[in-house]
Amino acid sequence: MNIELPPGGILIGLGSDLVDVARVAGVRERQGERFLSRVFTDEERAYCDGMKYPDKHYAARFAAKEAVSKAFTTGIGAELGWKSISVYHGSRHEPLVRLDEKGAALLRQVGGTNVILTLSHTDTAAMAVAAVVKAV
Repeated sequence: MNIELPPGGILIGLGSDLVDVARVAGVRERQGERFLSRVFTDEERAYCDGMKYPDKHYAARFAAKEAVSKAFTTGIGAELGWKSISVYHGSRHEPLVRLDEKGAALLRQVGGTNVILTLSHTDTAAMAVAAVVKAV
């Protein structure tokens, strides 16, 4: 079995975030479609809604967006929107980041070539760590 890891390189930025699953569930219950359509891509929503306990998967993706924005040192705002960052899965079900045009432009601006992401969650908490790297 030949396993390929994501390209490494020079670390440009690192970010992490920890989210309470109940907090995301509460916002989802109160705001419903307004929250989901503002923060998550259609691809993320389809994945989370297909899971037995969608709130912990939504929480992990929320944490991922925050972690990526922290790795860029911008936060979510003018330079990087909620849906600029989308989490999807690779061939081994590893979490990967897809950036929209705004996110890809920011990646080029900071000299990065890739965003590496890891996620974890329990029934009560979700966390993400993201790294912006430049391949060497």
